[in-house]
Amino acid sequence: MESPSVSAASPSEPPEPGSPDHPTAVGPLGLPGAPAPYVTALPDSGDRPLVVLVDAPSGLERRLIERWLAGVAPTNGRRVETVPAEGEQLAARLTRGDNALLVPVRLVWEPAGSAPEKSLPRLLDAVTRRSRWRDRARAARANQGRTDRTRHRIVVGRPATMRELLVRHRRERMGTATEDFVRFVVQQAKLALDRAERGVLGNRSKVPREVSDQIVGGAHFAREVRRLAAETGRPEEDVAAEFEKDLQSLVAAMDPTAVDLFSGVLRPMHDRAWEVHADTSGLEPLRELNAEHALVFLPSHRSYTDPFVLAEVLRANDFPRNHVLGGNNLRIWGLEALARRSGIIFIRRSFGKDVVYKSVVREYFSWLVAKRFNLEWYMEGGRSRTGKLRPPKYGLLADVAHAVETRRASDVYLVPVSIMHDQLQEVHQMAAEQTGTAKTPEGLRWLAGYARAQRRPVGSLHVSFGEPLSLRQALSSAGDPALERSPDSLDGESGDSPARRLALQKTAFEVFVRINRVTPVTPIALAALALLGVRDRALTLSQVRRVVEPVLDYVEARKLPHTGVESLRTNGGVAEALLSLRQEKVVSAYTEGTEPVFSVEPGHHIVAAFYRNSAIHHFVNRAIVELSVLEVDDADDGRAALAAGFTHALALRDLLKYEFFFPDKETFRAEMAAELSLIDPDWTEAGRPVSRTKEILLASKFLCAHRVLRSFVDAQWLFAERLAAWDVNRPVVEAELFDDCSAVGQQLLLQGRLHGPEALSRELFASALRLAGNRGLVEVPDTAASTARATTVEAERAELAARRRAFADEVRDVVGRVVRIDETDARNRQESTGVRP
Repeated sequence: MESPSVSAASPSEPPEPGSPDHPTAVGPLGLPGAPAPYVTALPDSGDRPLVVLVDAPSGLERRLIERWLAGVAPTNGRRVETVPAEGEQLAARLTRGDNALLVPVRLVWEPAGSAPEKSLPRLLDAVTRRSRWRDRARAARANQGRTDRTRHRIVVGRPATMRELLVRHRRERMGTATEDFVRFVVQQAKLALDRAERGVLGNRSKVPREVSDQIVGGAHFAREVRRLAAETGRPEEDVAAEFEKDLQSLVAAMDPTAVDLFSGVLRPMHDRAWEVHADTSGLEPLRELNAEHALVFLPSHRSYTDPFVLAEVLRANDFPRNHVLGGNNLRIWGLEALARRSGIIFIRRSFGKDVVYKSVVREYFSWLVAKRFNLEWYMEGGRSRTGKLRPPKYGLLADVAHAVETRRASDVYLVPVSIMHDQLQEVHQMAAEQTGTAKTPEGLRWLAGYARAQRRPVGSLHVSFGEPLSLRQALSSAGDPALERSPDSLDGESGDSPARRLALQKTAFEVFVRINRVTPVTPIALAALALLGVRDRALTLSQVRRVVEPVLDYVEARKLPHTGVESLRTNGGVAEALLSLRQEKVVSAYTEGTEPVFSVEPGHHIVAAFYRNSAIHHFVNRAIVELSVLEVDDADDGRAALAAGFTHALALRDLLKYEFFFPDKETFRAEMAAELSLIDPDWTEAGRPVSRTKEILLASKFLCAHRVLRSFVDAQWLFAERLAAWDVNRPVVEAELFDDCSAVGQQLLLQGRLHGPEALSRELFASALRLAGNRGLVEVPDTAASTARATTVEAERAELAARRRAFADEVRDVVGRVVRIDETDARNRQESTGVRP
């Protein structure tokens, strides 16, 4: 059966996708704009019939709406038709063939102010799809006989004409059946009312409706099924069935009742352990952006509780709840249904070659961001085991980028979020995993144990929001070729060209750079920095304070974000930080002598490094400048010295690129110059010798390269030496190589040739392996490849062995410079130094 037609003239050409007037950027039923305020009159329909679509599940609500309609007659005096917002009456009205103006109307019950804030709704309601209707029915029963306007409001969704809806239906759904058009109108009316309702109840009430039906009924679904069928050689019916099944496994609901219950159940996992401090100054710009675009929150990840903490912060500031992505490993029996009703999207950790599943994820993300629903995931792919950001994974970012590249969304804004803990209960387990201990699988027993561990307070937790990043602008600046192609050519795939992968990588790195910028320096981090900077020695409170005071001067000079680190200028503040670490068995104290002395607890250096590393990124540039200045020839001056120094800095940047996140080269050059100005403000004077800058540096009270970089370059040197010793005739086996590094590293540690146990980290070995792979030092040339190049296998493998040896020597040279800084710093403070490898 064909969809109804209208007798009026055809509408003008629809607006281009991505423009402000395109349906993806406007209210569901009508015009663009923010959530509608409380409306007291119906719109003027002109010469068209005015049809009110009444969304009322109870008799009381219908009567109250009818009473309201009787008092708000349209200004042109035309008669108002009323029909239910769904059902046979609506279907009959939509087939008349006129161009009526459709106006959806709903009654909203205002929450009772006397209700207990933390009362938990019924679990049965939370895990079923009927809880929203039950809430409204309960409200109606509770207010039976109370019709005062203070308890309810009538909201009016943005109107649309029949012609406008038909055009959009044909463009978005590619269907012509009347039944499908009726379903489309019902969906659009409810979406328009949801938006109007948020003007009364706030943004927390923003929830998706009938997601699967809208995606499967859309034009993009039909085109994608045809493309996948052609690509896989399978019947379209089979592909469509698999697509719908995968979609059902992904789609999450956003039921306010379930959200409240889920938050109430899991709140104790963070509410008792930390006092949450949120810097909300960055939220107001996000609110303005969210009025036009979807936001993708990309937080740092150190704890399982991070999503719950961020949800509470956003909830307290009236942001709609994010759709949060979690791995399938977190599908915990008994909580999965509730989690999915609370906006948790469980996704496979690896898609493999499942092209249908990849397409489903891409389509679901495109639908969400086109409708301006916010997303959240943890781009590191798991909790940090070292305390600093892990290398990002780009797959999900590529799926969101596809929506922008294909104009499904005009833009999406990426929101960097720093979640920083003073201390973590779970860090000891993560440290054990770095030395080879198996990770405990998630489940109910694990969850119960994890929750018990969070009962004891361990300090503060800090949430900060970085500068949002336009995804379209970031991809364009990074040279994404998919932005230049027509949307039709990208409808199925955005391509996986090297240029696009590089653009995504640069975008992800920029997000992490912005996370680092707003991550605060904490007293705990600086206390760990001081203790890890000495080897097998204990420090008094005054010694720790003398180490930290120049760091505090640097933090102040650079105006770095921090959380009360000024307290470390006193022995009392230093003692408080060290005692906090002592309570968590990270630091030990000896108190039987003339004064207390503190050192890292034996076997807990990796835990101490975790806390140090949370703030270490703020000092990496300074450390690079220190090592680069040492390498510049004293005979150089002016431009030659600057060029030589920057060359050395770039070499260190390349060596550390899998450990830290650096901005583009020009920004990096400017940052190096700014760091040098903090050391020697007059270094730019014409004719000023480099030797003078070196003198100032080496006499500085603040030298940090050894405290910041030693464990990383030690791990790289150890890895590079064991890689050089690996038989070039054998393929590299990661697990075996890491075991070899750990065993030999323990020997070197006992011999005093490594600075500390924190270098014996499989996470650091993994970063070194990625660096070696990037330099072509891992893959062993095979016979077929060498024959094709007309060279011998022996020559190629000998050349590989030589390059591996050169890599080890390069890192050893850097370690030597770090040791020189260590010795100089100790001499300046008249203390003993560390060891040379």
